[in-house]
Parts: sequence; C-alpha cells; structure tokens
Amino acid sequence: MKSLQRRLFLAFILIMGITLAGLASVLGQTFPVLQDQERKAESEAVARHLDEMGIEMDSTALEELSRKMAEDGSGVAPARFMRLIVIVFAVAFIVTVIVFHRLTERYIRPIDLVTDTTMELAKGNYTARAGWAAPGIQIGLVTAVNALARNLQEMESMRETEAERLETLIANMGSGLLMIGRNSEISMANSFFLDQVGQTEEGLIGSPYKAAWLPEALVTLIDTVSVKEKPVTEQIDIRTDSGNRTMAVYSAPVIDKHGGWLGIVVVMHDISELIRLERVRKDFVANVSHELRTPITSIRGFSETLMDGAIHDEEAAMQFLEIIHGESVRLETLIEDLLDLSKIEKEGYTLRLQSVSVQDVIERSIRSVSGRIKNREMTIESHCPAGLTVKGDPERLVQILVNLLANAVSYSKPGTPIRVVASVSGGMASIAVADKGIGIPTADLPRLFERFYRVDRARSRDSGGTGLGLSIVKHLVDLHGGTIFVESEPGKGSTFTVNIPLSHS
Repeated sequence: MKSLQRRLFLAFILIMGITLAGLASVLGQTFPVLQDQERKAESEAVARHLDEMGIEMDSTALEELSRKMAEDGSGVAPARFMRLIVIVFAVAFIVTVIVFHRLTERYIRPIDLVTDTTMELAKGNYTARAGWAAPGIQIGLVTAVNALARNLQEMESMRETEAERLETLIANMGSGLLMIGRNSEISMANSFFLDQVGQTEEGLIGSPYKAAWLPEALVTLIDTVSVKEKPVTEQIDIRTDSGNRTMAVYSAPVIDKHGGWLGIVVVMHDISELIRLERVRKDFVANVSHELRTPITSIRGFSETLMDGAIHDEEAAMQFLEIIHGESVRLETLIEDLLDLSKIEKEGYTLRLQSVSVQDVIERSIRSVSGRIKNREMTIESHCPAGLTVKGDPERLVQILVNLLANAVSYSKPGTPIRVVASVSGGMASIAVADKGIGIPTADLPRLFERFYRVDRARSRDSGGTGLGLSIVKHLVDLHGGTIFVESEPGKGSTFTVNIPLSHS
C-alpha cells in the first residue's frame, strides 16, 4: 500500500503536468494570430513610411510587401517563442515540485508514520514506534501514538505475566481443576487432575466429558450440576495407579452476569490422607481408652474388694495389693510410652547426633534387659566389628535396641537364645536382633509398627507390653535417617534389622 505522501506527490505532479501542458497548448494556438497581427502592423508602418517619402503603394503592392515580410521571418520567432515557454514552464514545474515535496515531507509524512504504527499495533506488535522528532504541530500526534504504544506494551506485558502466573498456579495447585465449556466439552484440566484420573491432556481436552473416560462418580456429579444448575459438594472414591483415593469434589455452574450459561467448573482435592489420619485418630483414641480401661478396672475392682472387708484377710489383701501394684506399674508404663511417642512425633523434635560406638550401644542394651533374661533363663549372643561407629543419639539408640530385645525376650520360650549381630552394608551399620520365638504371620507384618497393634493381644498383655514399643522404634529409626525391616516365620522366630548411617557417611 502506497503512503499518503507518495500518493499526494504523484497526484500533484500529474495535475501540474496537465495544467502546464494545457497552458502551453493554448499559448501555442494563440501565437499565429498574434504573429499575423504583428506582421500586418509592420507592413502598415512601412507603407506609412513610404507614403511620407512620397512613394505611394496600392493595395496589391501592400499585400505583396506583407507576404515578403512574413516569408523573411517564418520559422524563427515561433521556435524561439516555444523554447522560451518550455524553459519557463519547466523551471516553474521543478520549483513547484520541490516546494510541494518539502511541504508533504513536513506535514504528510508524520501521518504516514502514525498510520504505519497504528497498523502494527492493530497486528499486536506493541514494540512499534513512530520515528518523528521534528518540531511542529504533528509532534503532538506522534507523541500521543507512541505513548499509546508504550501503554499497550506495558499492558500486554502485565497480561502475559498474569497469564503465566495463573497458568503456573493452576498447573501446580494441590487440587485438581477441570473446566467444561457450554458445549459439554472439556476445555481445561491441570496436571493434578490428569494424574488422578490417569489421562493425558491430548486425550482429554476437546472431548465431551461423558466420552472422556472419567470416573463414573465424577460424571454423575457433573450431570447433577448440569441439571440443578447449583453447586454440589461430594466425596467420591476413585481408583488410581497408587490405589483407591478419596476425593472431596466441588462442582459449580459458570454463569455470566447476564445469566448466560458458560459451563461447569470442577475442583477435586485429595483427602485420602485426612481420612487416614482421622481413622488413625479414632483408632488411637479407642485403643488408648481400651488400654487404660483394663488396668483402671482392675485397680478399682480390687480396691473395692479390699474396702468391702478383704483387707482383714492378710493373705488375700497382699495378693490384691500386688495385683493393684502391677496394674499401676503397667498404667505408668503406658502413660510414659504415650508421652515418649508424643514427644518423638512432635514437629521440631531433634536428636543429639554424635559418633556412637555400636559395641557400647549393644552392651548397654543387654545390661538393661539382663534381669528379664535371667528370670527366663535365656542367653544373648552378640557380635560387633571392632571400631564400628554410627551417627546417632546414644540414648535413643539404646532405647531402640532395648525395645527390640524386650520383645525378643517376651515372645520367646524360656531357655532359647537371642542373637545380636552388627555388620556394615552400603554405608550403613546393620544391627540384627534374632530370636527363636513364636514368630509373626506374614499378614501381620505390614501393620507391625502401628500404635497398639498386637499380633497376639492376650500374650502381649501377659508380657506387660503396651503395644507402643515398635511404633517408638520405627519413629526413632526414621529420625536417624535409617530403616528397619523384619523377617519372620511362625513357630521359628523373628529377625528385626535396623540400619543406621555410619558416622563418616
């Protein structure tokens, strides 16, 4: 597209050329008439002059004289006259063109620059600017257009930044987001939602939600919102690669301010962990209540029996008091374990890490359970490489090993041996506690480290256990950055292996 300046300049040249050509043509047509008149006047002047000299000429002689004068001057004056006209008109044309070009350059070119800039802005190129700095009335227009371009560029930059932030927020939010358009086709789904339903963006976007292989419960929820045109909140269970998950789903219609239907938005939040923690909390409260009820019931029952007169029977009274004392010790142990577990699980709990000799930990732990071992006529064999050290809290490491040894003593037959073996494997010190006890069924192994979980509840109470020992052990091992696992076979015994990082790793 030609610029306004060029079009005006070409139009001016064309008009000026036509005008000057017309003037030259008119002058060329009038020149013979003027020339005839001039020759006639000259011949008349010659005749008068001859008449004054006494020479008379008739009309025929006078016409002959005029013809001769015309023949003598023909072809000279017209050519000179036309050459002069051409030169004058050419000079006038050139001067006019130069003046008009300067005028268009000053007053029309800024308009072309502003037009080009606005066209670029319309195309979305907000970096375009009108390059004009000459003073004059046009500078205001150029400045205004450049200011508009800068504002549009800043607005576009802000829009892109906000869009990027929104896209990042939607992609990384901890909840699934699904947008369905007015035509029931899925228009957007973030990565969390895609991961939960096991779909890809290419296979989901643009598909009708009923044909997109979404969970049936979710499709039913969207249908309900579509029919009722009201927000709906439900909990649904969906199957994922990691197992069944519980989702809190909020779905609502999207309606503009004029009441027009725009689609449906679905927000899905994984509450499986909350459900699990709530279940754990309920189980914990129920287990604590049950564990506390047993000793409290015994203490209350035997104390009431003593108050009813059994206190006067010295033998019975002593037996009842021993039972009350034993139950109170058990109650105290349970409360201490609960407080200990609560302190370990508390956020911000830290260990006093240092270089600890594994041999010292094993020896201190064996001394702590030596009384139980002697009463059950059992033996402990230990083996530890010389100089083996780990990075840990010595008191908590002893607590870990004492709990494992106490379990081995409690669930083994009298007279059977217990082995404690330490070794080095993969930058970790492995401490294995093996017994020849009753063993643990394979089905119970995954839940073995849960609070209050017992394989044999009657045997556990008889042994004086609280059901919290292995849970405390698991938490302490995790705090040390280690691992624990168990191998067991019913009737043949169990082996608990604790891995703790070496002091130099």
